[in-house]
Amino acid sequence: MTDLYTRRRAIHALHRAPQTDVLADLTERFSFTDAERATFAEQGASLVSRIRSDTRPGVMEAFLAEYGLSTREGVALMCLAEALLRVPDADTIDALIEDKIAPSAWGEHLGKSSSSLVNASTWGLMLTGRILREESQGVAGTLQSVLKRLGEPVIRTAVRQAMRELGREFVLGRDITEAMDRAGAREKRGFTYSYDMLGEAALTAADAEHFFQAYKNAIAALAPHCVHERIADNPGISVKLSALHPRYEVKHHARVCEELVSRTQVLARLARDANMGFNIDAEEADRLLLSLDVIEAVLRDPALEGWDGFGVVVQAYSKRASKVIDWLHTLAIALDRRFMVRLVKGAYWDYEIKHAQ
Repeated sequence: MTDLYTRRRAIHALHRAPQTDVLADLTERFSFTDAERATFAEQGASLVSRIRSDTRPGVMEAFLAEYGLSTREGVALMCLAEALLRVPDADTIDALIEDKIAPSAWGEHLGKSSSSLVNASTWGLMLTGRILREESQGVAGTLQSVLKRLGEPVIRTAVRQAMRELGREFVLGRDITEAMDRAGAREKRGFTYSYDMLGEAALTAADAEHFFQAYKNAIAALAPHCVHERIADNPGISVKLSALHPRYEVKHHARVCEELVSRTQVLARLARDANMGFNIDAEEADRLLLSLDVIEAVLRDPALEGWDGFGVVVQAYSKRASKVIDWLHTLAIALDRRFMVRLVKGAYWDYEIKHAQ
């Protein structure tokens, strides 16, 4: 049987492998017949048709139906909705709004949506854009500048209100209690959530301690809701290793393995006691091998033997994704354990591309 060391070498070999070589190998290994491709296309078209035929589209669908992601306005809306709820100070919010709203042609979309909320938001965004664009000269320009300064708190409130509705599609709640309240209705319909905190990245020991306690509190809050025998039917939690250590870097490998492993094991044991799914979230590409070292060390904890609730999130866009799954499979066999594996499209895709460039 292939050992873990061999699997690790295979992962490392693909880190900077030429993309053309990787694609050629994938194409050869995973070729599809014409009949299979036709089936995929039919299933995809069926999904799109079902979504379009929904007579009660959500806020996200209404916005996208009008703006789409191929327009400057659509991209600006997505950026604002995803980022605005995380910005802590008024000055940065004002700068973000001006950067994303002022250059766009909101008036072209006025009154065209079937959603009154979208139309009202479009009206507000159009007026905001006109105020923020300082195109006029002389007295008119001066008045516009004064209106902009006096109106910033009003603009900020109006845009945040519009974006709050859209942002709720991205963020379930501001804390675990609010998130659980919003999730309650769907959980009664059979949905299961894996809760993931946003914005976690420890830069100091105090940050790491804060997130450690936040994860413990979240697990404690979710535990009473883990009433099913099957772990997959209970709510779960995703943990980011970089949130639990201020120096989660390869050059601090020894320190990370000594300090972070024990901290992660504490959280894993709490999740095990609650019969809750516990997922290690994905990190940037440069941290992959370090993450695997921590994951293996945590899983070798004797207290976790026989527990099938441990999961690993794998970045599907990575050239090493399939080899990482091979490594996890080999580790599962070695420990006589079942793991949960979740493929994600790649939360760091944009960052990784820009960093490489």
